[in-house]
Amino acid sequence: MLVKTFGAAVHGIDATIVTIEVNVSQGIQFFLVGLPDNAVKESHKRILSALQHNGLKIPKMQVVINMAPADIRKEGSAYDLPLAIGMMGADGSVVSDEIDKFVIMGELSLDGSVNPIKGVLPIAIKAREEGFKGFILPKQNSKEAAVVDNLAIYGVENIKEVVDFFNGEINLTPTIVNTREDFFAKSDLFTVDFSDVKGQESVKRAIEVAASGGHNIIMVGPPGAGKSMMAKCIPTILPPFGLHEALETTKIHSVAGKLSNNTSLMTERPFRSPHHTISDVALVGGGSFPQPGEISLAHNGVLFLDELPEFKRTVLEVMRQPLEDRKISISRSKSSVDYPASFMLVASMNPCPCGYYNHPDRACICGPGQVQKYLGRISGPLLDRIDIHIEIVPVPFEKLSEQQESEKSTFIRERIINARKIQEIRFKDIPGVYCNAQMSSKLLRKYANPDETGASLLKNAMQRLNLSARAYDRILKVARTIADLENCEDILTEHIAEAINYRNLDREGWAG
Repeated sequence: MLVKTFGAAVHGIDATIVTIEVNVSQGIQFFLVGLPDNAVKESHKRILSALQHNGLKIPKMQVVINMAPADIRKEGSAYDLPLAIGMMGADGSVVSDEIDKFVIMGELSLDGSVNPIKGVLPIAIKAREEGFKGFILPKQNSKEAAVVDNLAIYGVENIKEVVDFFNGEINLTPTIVNTREDFFAKSDLFTVDFSDVKGQESVKRAIEVAASGGHNIIMVGPPGAGKSMMAKCIPTILPPFGLHEALETTKIHSVAGKLSNNTSLMTERPFRSPHHTISDVALVGGGSFPQPGEISLAHNGVLFLDELPEFKRTVLEVMRQPLEDRKISISRSKSSVDYPASFMLVASMNPCPCGYYNHPDRACICGPGQVQKYLGRISGPLLDRIDIHIEIVPVPFEKLSEQQESEKSTFIRERIINARKIQEIRFKDIPGVYCNAQMSSKLLRKYANPDETGASLLKNAMQRLNLSARAYDRILKVARTIADLENCEDILTEHIAEAINYRNLDREGWAG
């Protein structure tokens, strides 16, 4: 008897429906074909143990299983449940006309319990697109899948529940999530706030400009000046997730298996802070079967690289293309995967190996040329792609000890949201552009034209600082954002002046 069940394979952040054809005939052998990996091949032993432990009938005939399309590699243990239901359906232990109306996924334990899996959200989205009635999956993943409407989501804990459901002996209760209510109820829960940062008003202003336009920023200052603390506060002032952004970001984290159990949508923008010993593949993604890296996990959020010069040069250089294209293409001999990587890069570094170059109170003990050599660990092309360079000085005791609270993140966030709304209206008819940092040269000529005095100031800065064409574009983008923060349609001279001031590392003689 031939029975079909349906699962799904995840490729990148999208899913493909997999048809599992099970045929039972005279004989004693077991065949599994359709490009399964070792984890899928091992499912036979898990299935037999799960059925035996739950008192279910074990097929004692020849079983042939084909997983179509056969040219897509099937990976992982998530196919245990659909394979088991297909075998029982072909053997007659499960009798139902409804089996082919559901996508079924889940890993089986030896006792028949169903363990959580990765990539549930893309699978649920694909199941709805293909017109399936429902999706049967591990209970721990049910809230994540229930984000998708017009699809019945049934979370199960044991294989016997699934068998009894298809045999009509029990009814499963669908998981229902009020996506909007659940999303907005948790969207403002932060444990840090800019009001905890004493002093550093000029740095806070630079961070506000960076967050308003989605610009990359690097902070240069001595140890203990507050670089890491301010970086961790940046998500508190970024505009809240839209539902579309939250869904896209959740898909990436679902595929990577980074979502905690019983989670529906991500409500906070991601903040990723990898250690400086990270490898190239871990940062941009990849592997034998490509997985998203840190730059994709930071999509629609912040990627914080603390002590930037300590990262391996090769690691930093692989970020060049994603910083420009806002996506990463991972090519292997058998496949090519695209992952989104539209993130805000926030970097910090000491000004020199000892950390006290340009310090107002402590002398730098670095030898001649060491400061320039330290800065030289970061390539010019990478620095060019960072819009804002800001120098940080230590906070004096008077500021640290004062009781007056600094401005809260909530108020800064309101100004940033207003600036983003202006950009949203400006780019509403331009696909893929949502903020000033994403403007092309063509859009810059249209929306970022300084007045005559501002153009003259910019020309002088280009000549004196020997800036590149890319740095010229970056200054105009930042000036456009500063004008948006002031709700000013035109870019004025003071906006250009402030934007030029944010190119500290381009100044001749900065590092001696």
